[in-house]
Amino acid sequence: MIAIDDVRAAAERIRAYVHRTPVMTSRTLDDELGARVFVKCENLQKVGAFKARGACNAVMALADVDAEHGVITHSSGNHAAALAYAARARGVPAYVVMPESAPRVKVDAVAGYGAEIRFCRQRDREATCRAWQRETGATLVHPFEDPAVIAGQGTAALELLAEVPELDAVITPVGGGGLAAGTAIVVRALRPAALVLGAEPEVVDDAARSLAAGVRQPRVENPRTWGDGLLTALGAPNFEILRDCGVEIVTCGEDAIVAAARFFLERMKIVVEPSGAATLASLRRIAPRLAGRRIGVIVSGGNTDFRWLICPSDPR
Repeated sequence: MIAIDDVRAAAERIRAYVHRTPVMTSRTLDDELGARVFVKCENLQKVGAFKARGACNAVMALADVDAEHGVITHSSGNHAAALAYAARARGVPAYVVMPESAPRVKVDAVAGYGAEIRFCRQRDREATCRAWQRETGATLVHPFEDPAVIAGQGTAALELLAEVPELDAVITPVGGGGLAAGTAIVVRALRPAALVLGAEPEVVDDAARSLAAGVRQPRVENPRTWGDGLLTALGAPNFEILRDCGVEIVTCGEDAIVAAARFFLERMKIVVEPSGAATLASLRRIAPRLAGRRIGVIVSGGNTDFRWLICPSDPR
């Protein structure tokens, strides 16, 4: 299991490689939800997403013998870019398997950081990655099940609670569960009575079903959602952490995700990709429960091609 001390160690390890992102507020949002809302802007992080935290922690923690052949992963985009960035910072090769449906803006970012890319069908990501790993001898840095990645992702919540310590609830998006698990560890250690919430699209609801059943459930096959960063199935260790920490998953619809992304863009003047905007979409769904409370919102990234803004009724 990962503990708060692992997150604190990660914060020291990655300090030189990541931003301490700002926490923003909006009077309009406070009035709408009847609460005080504090938005941790991981959309302004290195590589445009919180993933820089976990990838840098994992890569910088590797022994030289494990890093010399490079690092490899599979990702729809943000972890891919983060690993490529971290590998470049350490001076080792990066190999990335991406689904054919990955947004062009994310593919370009991965290539821009110098990684070698192979494309495959969404369901073939792990098999393609295993085969390529055998070819290269690279060390796998899993996008969400790696303990060092989870600890690194938890540093966002560590910063948030250092700046706004008396939070009553914290919400993050949930895909594979790295950010949600790292956040849950931090919140339970520092604010044990606070609610820990996960936001998930209704059409990709395996985390919600898993925690409701008490057993990890299979992924949804071929979903259509704007939350491309939340397509992965909930990881095994991540599920255990979310379950043990009493995390509650709140699902949200596609129209609500688009509306939330538009709110961030139009009212707060920040670009938040739909995966990150799922946090606000889910909060709006349960707003009466949170009236009068202080809520921390970790928006996961800002890497988007804006198709949701141009064609809001047609998720890929």
